[in-house]
Parts: sequence; C-alpha cells; structure tokens
Amino acid sequence: MGFLGNAYPWVKSAHVIFVIFWMAGLFMLPRFLAYHQEADPLSAENQIWAERERRLIKIILNPSMILAWLFGLLLVLDTGAFGQGWFHLKFAVVLGLSGFHGWMAAYSKKLAQGSRTLTSKTLRMLNEIPGIAAAIVVIMVIVRPF
Repeated sequence: MGFLGNAYPWVKSAHVIFVIFWMAGLFMLPRFLAYHQEADPLSAENQIWAERERRLIKIILNPSMILAWLFGLLLVLDTGAFGQGWFHLKFAVVLGLSGFHGWMAAYSKKLAQGSRTLTSKTLRMLNEIPGIAAAIVVIMVIVRPF
C-alpha cells in the first residue's frame, strides 16, 4: 500500500471522473472549431462560436485537464508506475493530448479573430485524435502489454 493508503480508490475515482470530463471536451471542441470555421468572420455567428469555445475551454476543458493530471500524478507517485513500460506509452499519449488541447485552444482564438488557416475537413479529421488516444490509453492501463 502506497502513501495514499485508504484514499487510493478515491483518488483513482477522481482521476477517472476528470479524465471523462476532459475527454468529453476534447471530443466537442474540434467539432465546434469545424462549425466555427464555416462561419463568416464578420458575422454574429462567429462571435457565438467563439463564446461557446471560450466557455468550453475555461469551464470544462482546462479545469478537467488540470485535475486529471493532478490526480494522475498522485496515482503514479503512489504506485511507482514510472518504472513500468506500459506507463511510458500512456504518459506520451497524455502529453500529446495535452498539447492537442493547447493547440485547439490557440486555434479557437485565431478563429475568433477571423483567421482561418485550416479547412473544415481537416478539423473534422482532427476530431478523431481524442478517440484514438483514449483507445491507446485504455489498452495500456487495462491490458498492460509491456
């Protein structure tokens, strides 16, 4: 038993809960960006999408990511997972998702300012990244193939 003691299942539960919230936001934001991309930069619709994205990022995505990381790091320190092979891939995927999260937040700001550097099709394809990442993480945590 690690330093978390009887708190371990509570910390693990909190980690899973905030990962679910974070993933829900990561599934929503690329779709929001695709719809926003199609709005005229000078339209009221552009501002509506910008506000939706801002709220999703500030109210759901950012707090959920921070708390998922916090509880996840507590679990890693408690269990010593840093020394396990499966964890290295899981950690790399989570780092990648965190970067994806940051990139989407930055692109949302560009869209709000009228800059459109990607196509709607590209944004719809990017919507698949969180699902693929989630599948890899679940396999690493449950199966632990290495």
